[in-house]
Amino acid sequence: MRTRYSPAHRRRILCVYPRYARSFGTFQHAYPFFGGRVRAFMPPQGLLVVAAYLPETWPVRFVDENSETATAEDFRWADAVFVSGMHIQQPQIHDIVARAHAHARPVIVGGPSVSGCPEYYPDADVVHLGELGDATDRLIEYLDRHPERPPQQLTFETIERLPLVDFPTPAYGLIPLREYFIANIQFSSGCPYSCEFCDIPALYGRNPRLKTAAQVLAELDLIAAAGATSVYFVDDNFIGNQKAALELLPHLVDWQTRNHYPLRFACEATLNIAKSERVLALMREAGFITVFCGIETPEPEALHAISKDQNLRMPILDSVQRINNYGLEVVSGIILGLDTDTPDTADRLIEFIHASRIPMLTINVLYALPKTPLWRRLEAERRLVPDAGRESNVAFKLPYETVLGMWRRCIGVAYAPEAVYARFAHNIAHTFSRRKKYPVNAQRASWANLRMGFAILARLLWRVGVRGGYRRTFWRLAWPALRAGEIEPLIHAAVVSHHLIEFTRDCLRGAGESSFYASTTLEGPETAPPNHPRSARPVVAGTR
Repeated sequence: MRTRYSPAHRRRILCVYPRYARSFGTFQHAYPFFGGRVRAFMPPQGLLVVAAYLPETWPVRFVDENSETATAEDFRWADAVFVSGMHIQQPQIHDIVARAHAHARPVIVGGPSVSGCPEYYPDADVVHLGELGDATDRLIEYLDRHPERPPQQLTFETIERLPLVDFPTPAYGLIPLREYFIANIQFSSGCPYSCEFCDIPALYGRNPRLKTAAQVLAELDLIAAAGATSVYFVDDNFIGNQKAALELLPHLVDWQTRNHYPLRFACEATLNIAKSERVLALMREAGFITVFCGIETPEPEALHAISKDQNLRMPILDSVQRINNYGLEVVSGIILGLDTDTPDTADRLIEFIHASRIPMLTINVLYALPKTPLWRRLEAERRLVPDAGRESNVAFKLPYETVLGMWRRCIGVAYAPEAVYARFAHNIAHTFSRRKKYPVNAQRASWANLRMGFAILARLLWRVGVRGGYRRTFWRLAWPALRAGEIEPLIHAAVVSHHLIEFTRDCLRGAGESSFYASTTLEGPETAPPNHPRSARPVVAGTR
């Protein structure tokens, strides 16, 4: 649904989504293999929802600066500028505000960063705190009546949130969906767990709120029609309400069956998803092929210390194996710099990576997000430090350089070409082979998609197999896969591995982030996109 407010005036709204930080989970080193088609990681779901909620009579122009930069003409065209983002995007948000002000345009900043810390944005004309709801309607009314910049900053704070069942379909028509590495969709918001470092419960609640299955299927219709082939469920925890997930999954199975499986799905879920084989079986049947699990650390005492006991419902390696048994590749989040870390933690993490055979792990240094339990504890202990020139705002119990050295060692070992290729080879043989045998889909098998696939393969063979510095490692995987006709698994493994290898090299020479949440690299300000699966869940007016 759109806002119930009926405006008296026509306002042109420019929505600008800021660049985000490079990370292990954003694949920017993979984009060249797509021949210029892929330009960004995921669509800014929240800002697209806000664009769809605005009055129908208000023209909306949408610019994702991970793909292209908003121009002076864009700002001159607009009557008001909407911006959303996370804490790591602060510098880019301030830059957008300054460019809009150069053209005397009012700027409204919403989303998770300003909702958590409005004091970070004194330069915004209007701040929208909280999720889509009554404050959004009041903001629209204000813009209808006041086209000029206000004399001082105004605040609109949501008291009554719009139920997810009333959310409009994101304005997918405003973006070129096929220019994104992966499409995304939201089913639920919120997570019942209270991990010490996480701000989700404070921002979105512990009782997950839900869309209807009909809403989700209608969005999938649009996403598939736009030519996307993969979709990430950006829910904070796909099984945060397991009963709801079990009710949704048969609808997804039916939709995929009726449409001959045009899409492959991925999601984020807590590791205790391994306890529900009914959920895993339905996910396999629905076309899920990847699940991101915040494992964080293989050390039980560390998990207990950060209030992540849900990861201990089963032995961690057993959980990973069970998820793999249903054809689901596990992607893992890992944190270094926890209070329980010792100089031996890096050794134990490397042993876990080898034993779990998880191909991709987003290995980050601990960073305290504002107003989380971690933040409050460290603030009381006087262990929050300015992060200027540092990779974290935490005064670790281990020496700072020791933690960074552990991080460098872990990523260097994990993403040595031979190591990551060996883990992918294992998954191709033992995980990918367990996936459902999907029927032929006319759209996926279209001449345009086949041509694109062969072009990607040709670029891989030339850039990695002929000119690459790890070409022998590549061919040890590629020859058997080519002979077996396993082209799609080969492309997936090689494209993702190339990004992981190259981004690791960036990090080791000081040009990459050791923490997804830090806004500086080891050499200085971050200058290029983009970020990790969770990071692509920006929120304007609190929608995701």
